[in-house]
Amino acid sequence: MFDVLILSRIQFAANISFHILFPTITIALGWLLFYFKVRYDLSNHPVWMRAYRFWVKVFALTFALGVVSGITMSFQFGTNWPGFMETIGNIAGPLLAYEVLTAFFLEATMLGIMLFGFHRVPRWVHTGATFLVAFGTTMSAFWILVLNSWMQTPDGFEMREGVAYATDWMTIIFNPSFPYRFTHMLLASALTVCFLVAGLSAYRIYRGDNKKAPRLTLKTAIFSAALLAPTQVFVGDLHGLNTLEHQPQKVAAMEGLWETQEGVPLVLFAIPDEESRSNKYALEIPKLASVILTHDPEGELQGLNDFAGEHPPVAPVFYSFRLMVGLGFTMLLVAWWCTFTLVKKRAMSTFQLMTLISMTFAGWVATLAGWYVTEIGRQPYLVSGVLKTADAVTTIASENVLLTFVLYMTMYVVLLVVYVRTLFLMARRAVKIEEYDLSPPGLPERKGNQFNANASAGGV
Repeated sequence: MFDVLILSRIQFAANISFHILFPTITIALGWLLFYFKVRYDLSNHPVWMRAYRFWVKVFALTFALGVVSGITMSFQFGTNWPGFMETIGNIAGPLLAYEVLTAFFLEATMLGIMLFGFHRVPRWVHTGATFLVAFGTTMSAFWILVLNSWMQTPDGFEMREGVAYATDWMTIIFNPSFPYRFTHMLLASALTVCFLVAGLSAYRIYRGDNKKAPRLTLKTAIFSAALLAPTQVFVGDLHGLNTLEHQPQKVAAMEGLWETQEGVPLVLFAIPDEESRSNKYALEIPKLASVILTHDPEGELQGLNDFAGEHPPVAPVFYSFRLMVGLGFTMLLVAWWCTFTLVKKRAMSTFQLMTLISMTFAGWVATLAGWYVTEIGRQPYLVSGVLKTADAVTTIASENVLLTFVLYMTMYVVLLVVYVRTLFLMARRAVKIEEYDLSPPGLPERKGNQFNANASAGGV
């Protein structure tokens, strides 16, 4: 009745699309919390602790949803893709185990101290726990991206009777695409958090919050985004050149290039047609694709027709790439625009605040688009050149896959709506609620921990 391969791919895509939203936030937000905590430790100014205490709640909520969605995603390796572990389990299994042992346990252990230990442990212990949680989230990303990058550019292994065996773990870990993909993802996480923080802070200011904390977090986020966005453009260019070297068919799909040619134009927009093997209604800039990808106006690029039956579906890769790039440059321009206003020490206009609010989750959309380029661009392979997707799919009834897909999607839509509403509810409550005392109940005031009357007059 239904194609089990298509259903399994859609289900896994939905699952990982939901899951990746939350690690994308926690990876960089952990480091931002560490920055807030260090600034508080150095200055004893309560505004830094106000920022910390608001955003640590966001971190905890996001971390919880990331854990839950990650567990359901891992189940599908066995239920929907048994051929995956049967073929490359000797490599994927240890890498996933390293992620749990070196990262997840570290995060889970230190998170309790980070959330509830401010008045229960020495200040340096609490700051150290915040650092270890941030470090753990980064290590978690490290191991997951090692596996994903190895699936894109496999190396350091040999096949024996249809099963992959590791021959060089260092080559597996530091495979050809890993450094670029890891750096690109960390920057994507940082930009996602910058616009999340800027958006919610702008929302608080728009709602009439005149305390120092939202203005401080807004400024921190905007200045960071202004520096990170051009860095991401540079890293993205390096990543694209690496992809051209190792996965030219993916780049051809990204560019909508059908025939191998020199002096390739950059296609700004088109409607790719796989039946006619051409682009309809194309809007192009002559030779710019060759300039970007080969740094030569007459550079040659391979077309999709050189990879008949071995290239990904063109339309989703083509459109996702343009969505990612378009949002990336939009974030760059908005960050610079708002930075100019803040450097001039002018108040944010209502239009600027509304723009930032509307872009609160722009990083999510750009990250998802980038992952669709990466994952769909690898098709028809699960592991490039080693294992085709169709060879790893389950043999269970397609009706069972459809049922679980509907259940997953229902749960994910509800959780996502609740999550977004909760963030804005927290922001609205922060407008009305102001904590004056950071000292634990019943204990004498600690220097730097209480916001005195003079300071509170200006609001935090």
